[in-house]
Parts: sequence; C-alpha cells; structure tokens
Amino acid sequence: MKEIRLGICGTGTVGGGVLDLLTTNTHLLSDQVGAPIRVVKIGYRSNKPLPSNEEISFSKDILSLADDPEIDILLELIGGVDIALALVRKAIMNRKHVVTANKALIANHGVELFSLAEKYSVSLRFEAAVGGGIPIIKVLRESLSGNQISYIAGIINGTTNYILSEMAVSGRSFSEILSEAQELGFAETDPSFDIDGVDAGHKLVILASIAFGIPLSLDELYTEGVSQISIIDLKFANELGYKIKHLAVARIADSRLELRVNLALISTSHLISGVDGVGNAVLVQGYPSGETLLCGDGAGAGPTASSVVSDVIDLARNLILGQLDQVKPLGFMPTTVKSREISSPDLVATPWYLRIEAEDSSQVMSSIAGILAERKIGKQTVVSKVVDSNQKKIQIVIITSPSAAGNLCAAAEEIASLDSVCGAITKIRIEDLPSRKE
Repeated sequence: MKEIRLGICGTGTVGGGVLDLLTTNTHLLSDQVGAPIRVVKIGYRSNKPLPSNEEISFSKDILSLADDPEIDILLELIGGVDIALALVRKAIMNRKHVVTANKALIANHGVELFSLAEKYSVSLRFEAAVGGGIPIIKVLRESLSGNQISYIAGIINGTTNYILSEMAVSGRSFSEILSEAQELGFAETDPSFDIDGVDAGHKLVILASIAFGIPLSLDELYTEGVSQISIIDLKFANELGYKIKHLAVARIADSRLELRVNLALISTSHLISGVDGVGNAVLVQGYPSGETLLCGDGAGAGPTASSVVSDVIDLARNLILGQLDQVKPLGFMPTTVKSREISSPDLVATPWYLRIEAEDSSQVMSSIAGILAERKIGKQTVVSKVVDSNQKKIQIVIITSPSAAGNLCAAAEEIASLDSVCGAITKIRIEDLPSRKE
C-alpha cells in the first residue's frame, strides 16, 4: 500500500487532538509504519469551526464514513453509544478496521463487536478507552500476558480524582470543586457518569475482562459515587496517614472475583496515593511479575490522542505487511473466555473507616464498643475530637479490622440507632494495596 487512509468521526477534544498529532508527527509516523498516514475525511456533528485543510473532505453525515471506499481505518471519537454503535457496526461490515476511545461502547457492546470484527476479518482497537495516555490495555493484553493476575486497583476517572484532590488541599466543598471542574472542562455539564462511578465501572469491566479472561459484563459490578464525601473525612484521613481516593478494584479473593468501584482510604506511603488532579494510575499484581504501577494523564487531547494513534500505527503496520491482527481484543481466545463467580458486595471484607457524631459521654463509647464486639469487628484505632463544646458533641473515628461489608453496615445501622448518636454513620473502605511504596 502506498498510504494508509483514515476517516475521523468526531471533532471534539479527542478528535482535534488526534488530527493535531497526525499532522504534527507526519514524518515520524510514516517512518514507523513504512508508508504515509493521511486523513482523507472527517465526520462532524457540531457547528463549531472546522479545521482548514484542502486535502480533507468533511461530512455532517457521520455514518457515511463507514461506507467510504477511500477509508482504510475508521476512528470513532464521537462518544455516546447509539450512533457510535451503528457507526462501528457498519464500518466493520464494510471491512474497515476501527479504532475507538469509547469505553461505554466496549463495556456494553464489546462482545458483539469483537465477534463481528472476527467474522469480517478486521480489527477493533480501543487502547484509549481506559486511562487516557496510559498504555494499560497493551500492558495487560501483551506485556503481562504470561502472568497470572490476582489484583488490579486503579484511579481511572480524572474528574473524581480532581475533585477529591482539590477538596483535600483547599478545604472547599464538593459542590464548589465540581463547578470549578466543569468550568475547566474536567467535568461534563451532566457529571453523573463520573461522580456516580459509572465511567470508572465501564473501564474496570474492560480491564477485568483482559486480566481474568471473563466476558464483558456490567451485571455484577458494584459502584458507589463520591458526592457523599465530606471535608471532615478528608481531614481525619490525612491525620491518620491516609488519602481518600475513588478506586476501581478487581481482585481474586477466596477463588472469587471482587469487582467494585468505591471510595477508599489509601496509605500515604503508597505511590498511588500521590496521584492527584486529573491523573490516573493503575496497579497490577501478577505472578511472576510482581507489582506493576502505571501513572499518567488520564484525560485530555494529548494523552488520549497518543493512545488512539498508537492503535492506528499497529493497524497500519499490519496493513502494510498484508497481515491480519494476531492479537485478540481481550487477549484470550474467544473459546477460552468464561465466567467467574463474582463476590457479593456484602461479603467483601476490608478494614473500614467509621466516623460517628455523638454526645460526649463515656456511655456512648461503651455502647459502640459493645455493638462492634458482638459482631466480632475489631478496633485498630479510635480517635475522638470535640466539635461543639456547648452542645457536648464529639466526632469518633474508628479504624476497624477487616470486616465483611454486610456485617459492618448492620453494625453501623445499630450504632446510628443509639439515642446518643447523631445521624448516619460515615463508612469508607480502607484498601491495603500491594507493597508498591515510595
């Protein structure tokens, strides 16, 4: 082939970043591939100004790019699911290779699309769907492919990491930092997918499927959001030697797989606790590799474009050599992908951070200790601070021994029912990460 011809669908942050990278590094990419890579057509939906380039044609009919015989590789960068799904289906059936940054598309429809791509002998690549510029898909699928993975823990949503980081540093409220993140473009106008853990859940399902050879499925994923976080919890955590992060975890425990997205206290001695702002990080524990930690920018035009173009280069090399892509999308042969038992969220045991607001009396401490002891929940650390001397109110913080969530929550409800306790109990997991320390 004399050149590799691309069609880009989407002119937003990622689409613009990809076009800029392809234009800026034209000669470098040609040297790496062995032929020029040229954008021949761009599909768009917005009314904002389009880039000026006489060599590129533009169309507001996004789906038309899937039919264009000039295009060898289609880049789906429009986001959402419905139109993206129709576009990718059509492109594959027209025997075009596809690169996408769409984690929701892969998490919800990856099984169908990978099967369709195999039927039509084309490739569907999705490195940019998780972790922005962090090459975590390739690392799991290729670099660590000979390892038995036992644990993945990641900060994989830049919006929630930015909010938690800024709250901890500035002492400002959740709502104030969220508004700031929206103004800076770190959060969407409707931020629910990010702050409710949906976005991180999509990404975790993709990582878990590659790491553990399980089908892509959101059915048994547990997610919790971050909107309930309080400044006082961030301060207490810091005093106790922790940071609070929104963590995605896939872990083998007692032969079952935990699959969860939740707030977690992480020791400040661990490198991942220092990943702040919109940064992302993924820790992988495998045998015999040990712990592997990848960190970098998890969003933005440059990092995401880097991952998109890396997929383009892989596919372009195959096209130049006239070879089919030998790497399976999820790393496992389709016939070997099988379901695993997913742990019930109520049975997942970790240490816990509990914060209780109560009347300042020796009796309340005794009552709380009795409830925890009855449920065999050990206390590793107990801290109490006066918050209102006039009304004799105190904040009690307890770090527990590892306890199943169902048992812990039942104990918290019983504690909250005490006459001397004010309101609900704050409950946050403590994640004892594998030993990747400073």
